[in-house]
Amino acid sequence: MNGNSSFNVGLYIRLSRDDGNIESDSIVSQRTLLNQYVKENNYNVIDEYVDDGFTGTNFERPAFKRMIKDIENGKINMIITKDMSRLGRDYIGTGELIEKYFPNNNIRYIAINDGIDTFLDNTNNDIAPFKAIMNDMYAKDISKKVKTSLHSRMKDGLYVSGRCPFGYMKDPNNKNHLIINEEQTRTVKLIFDLALKGNTCHSIADELTKRKIKTPASYYNYIWNTKSRGKCISQAQGVWVDTTIKAILTNQIYVGDLVQGKTKKINYKLKKTVKNNASEYIIVPNMHEAIIDRNIFNYVQYLLPKNVKRPEKKRFYLLDGLLYCGDCKHRITIRYQNKTGRSYTTCDYYRTYSKYHVCTTHTNNYETLERVILDNIKDVCMKYLDKKAIKDSIGNIEFSDDTLSIKKQIENLEIVNNKITENLDKTYMDRLKGIIDELQYLRVSESLKKDIANNKASIDNLKSEQVNSSKIDNKKIEKYINEFLSLDNPTRELIINLVEKIYVYQDKTIDIIFTFSKI
Repeated sequence: MNGNSSFNVGLYIRLSRDDGNIESDSIVSQRTLLNQYVKENNYNVIDEYVDDGFTGTNFERPAFKRMIKDIENGKINMIITKDMSRLGRDYIGTGELIEKYFPNNNIRYIAINDGIDTFLDNTNNDIAPFKAIMNDMYAKDISKKVKTSLHSRMKDGLYVSGRCPFGYMKDPNNKNHLIINEEQTRTVKLIFDLALKGNTCHSIADELTKRKIKTPASYYNYIWNTKSRGKCISQAQGVWVDTTIKAILTNQIYVGDLVQGKTKKINYKLKKTVKNNASEYIIVPNMHEAIIDRNIFNYVQYLLPKNVKRPEKKRFYLLDGLLYCGDCKHRITIRYQNKTGRSYTTCDYYRTYSKYHVCTTHTNNYETLERVILDNIKDVCMKYLDKKAIKDSIGNIEFSDDTLSIKKQIENLEIVNNKITENLDKTYMDRLKGIIDELQYLRVSESLKKDIANNKASIDNLKSEQVNSSKIDNKKIEKYINEFLSLDNPTRELIINLVEKIYVYQDKTIDIIFTFSKI
């Protein structure tokens, strides 16, 4: 390739959101510099490729990909950028381009401000790899600063996500605060109401679909990946699914607590995210209006393990999700046999690992088992009411505390306080070492101490709530028992409010664990 007229030039311009406040890197300033350069050197410009608002840490950019396609089609044989950082900030990818891809495709590359020209033999070309590393380090540093800023805002109780949780919307007067979305809130309340009645996530999803209630996906213009595309398209068309129902029923945000930091990026170069452990969530209590009462939310968490029924089951069983193997403590499933027209029970652990002889079948005729268990429950309830009738009132009915939600909140706040205390100690050491002055230390330490005090107050409130939530309204339980005794066919709602678990042993012995303490 001899002479400037033999070069067909592509001008590449890129500006990321992180560079948006730097005037010298604006699209206009880059275009002006590049056009002036090609005019002075009498180059033939074929096309201009502009990626506005795209990071340089990966090369999945529309204009960049179009430029590569034009290279492979022989449309251009020279690329000019303002500097190497415009081409990319990933030192591995940038190095691959300059050292391998461009030479293999006879492409001349010029980075004007860095003095790089792969057509010439100069020292600037030799130090290009080091410039690429420095550009990469800049991107990494920016990523750390953004992450630190976001975490700080989360801890201050500011909502920083782009999309609001179902049931809420952003306050028009404060984008970092959530307010009620009336239409979606009605759906959230309906979901919790159905769960309180003993419905499974699958049956709730079916009910909402039958009522033609809009799904979360139908409210937003989601961009789905290929693997989940079919499933998500169905949601957008109004089909509710189990996972959506469970996500709503277990989301603490509906009691007014701001829960953020559930996911994190693998690193600053990849968009892929992974789930954090619950202990890493950033939870700030009572930051917006609650949709669901905290006691109701906690009670639903207690009911969820009971409201289990596999989606493929076409038959309803009153005791589904309550039966457990008394010997290995795993679940007992109920299966229908087409040949006999009867249902029978089997230990899940045995069915999965039968060849290892880890347990036994625990096979029972379900109809017979259900009748025996219901009779047993009625006997216990009769004795319970007889004893209570002698007393002035039903007294305090103690419930087993399986609602781990409050306990988890307390643990999370204690973890946060431990981390804040560590930061306070570190700040004190920085003061001793002279890294920060006395005024800086006082300002930071006062803020940290305030956070610790607020968290301790929240912990005390939650502990008080934990004590109260371990007891349920006596009149409500008495109502359940009376309804149970008066009905020949008890409802699922009544059963799950009276029974926690039912253990069935191989020798046909049955052990029923009630939600109330038998006196």
